[in-house]
Amino acid sequence: MTQQLQPLRVVQLSDCHLFADPQGKLLGLNTQFSLDKVLDLIRREQPDPDLILATGDLSQDASFESYQRLDQALAGFPAPVFWLEGNHDKPAPMLEALHAHRDRISPCVLDVGNWTFVLLDSTIPGEVPGELFDDDLTFLDDALARAGGEHIMVCLHHHPVPMGCTWLDTQVVGSADKFFAVIDRHPRVRAIVWGHVHQEYDSQRNDVRMLAVPSTCVQFKPGSEDFAVDDTNPGYRWMDLHPDGRIDTGVSRVEGITFEVDFSVKGY
Repeated sequence: MTQQLQPLRVVQLSDCHLFADPQGKLLGLNTQFSLDKVLDLIRREQPDPDLILATGDLSQDASFESYQRLDQALAGFPAPVFWLEGNHDKPAPMLEALHAHRDRISPCVLDVGNWTFVLLDSTIPGEVPGELFDDDLTFLDDALARAGGEHIMVCLHHHPVPMGCTWLDTQVVGSADKFFAVIDRHPRVRAIVWGHVHQEYDSQRNDVRMLAVPSTCVQFKPGSEDFAVDDTNPGYRWMDLHPDGRIDTGVSRVEGITFEVDFSVKGY
């Protein structure tokens, strides 16, 4: 493993909800249009990232075409992309479209500099909520024990802690207590990051940074009891992972995307 001298610049994007048809809309917003705006922003602000994390719900209709289009869009960045499956994604078309990146699709482990990234699959086939089954937790425990890096980031799609949204928190990782029991046994874990929640989140649990990212399309209203769409703009998260384990991070959003929410569209 090459000794890391500078911070690793990591870009996280999530919950693109693309359709086979580039004109497809989620709740009235064209998801390809909003993704393109976010990618333009990343190109301006992050000219040379070390790693890109795409943390699930990449497609809304699980179509081969949507995954292929996202792969082509991200191929223009000078960094490897690592892919997590979300509850809207389906393994077969995702693997078919991303066949050249099979070793970069969750679950997987990678060492970069002083850091190890452990990517988990938190999905339940055909269901919306998250779960980590016994095999997943065994994989995690083994990966954390064998990690080559001095510091570890764990990545998954679903949130392992409540967001304070009553409706959304019914979808939290069901085995979160077991998950954190594994995390607590491994002091090299510095961060846990996820998607799914379509909102920004940044907190600390023990010595572990807990981070969620906005969607590249529709945003969910924080603190809502029932499903509610927020008027904040799409965005992404950047992270600087320092050789000593420190983390600098922030969220950057596009400007000027407005749309009228179409609640007649079902299927989120």
